Amino acid sequence: MIELANAIMLDEKKAMNFKDVFEQIANIKEFSDADKAANIAQFYTDLNVDGRFITIGSNMWGLKRWYPVETMDEEVAAAPKKKKKTKKKKKEEESLDLVEEELDIVDEDIEEMADDFDDDEEDEFDADLEEDLEDEDDDDDEEDVEDEDTKDKK
Repeated sequence: MIELANAIMLDEKKAMNFKDVFEQIANIKEFSDADKAANIAQFYTDLNVDGRFITIGSNMWGLKRWYPVETMDEEVAAAPKKKKKTKKKKKEEESLDLVEEELDIVDEDIEEMADDFDDDEEDEFDADLEEDLEDEDDDDDEEDVEDEDTKDKK
């Protein structure tokens, strides 16, 4: 199919729409609708992979040798420009300004936050330690009672 596409484009001497090229190939090969459906994806893949072809946008395909290397990037890269959205941009800038203000933290604030964090962490550690020690004391008391019970039974 790729060789046929190459021959078709050489005869036409211009870039062609992908579907037009595929239809001409399908007519030459006398594809049924089922054959067309089965082969269209493979043909598109082969067209992309083969180094002789280039897409020039809007599903138009041509032969690479028609386009000088210098102009290829310019023609292929030229994409339609989108309209600018001014209203949304202003709102985004305002929200960014607010975020930047919130991020302005002075050294004193950092030291204060670090001190608060250390105090909270120490308080939590002390509380956890006390609970653990109480649990150990309770466990020791239970073990002592169990030891006495086993001695009494002997």
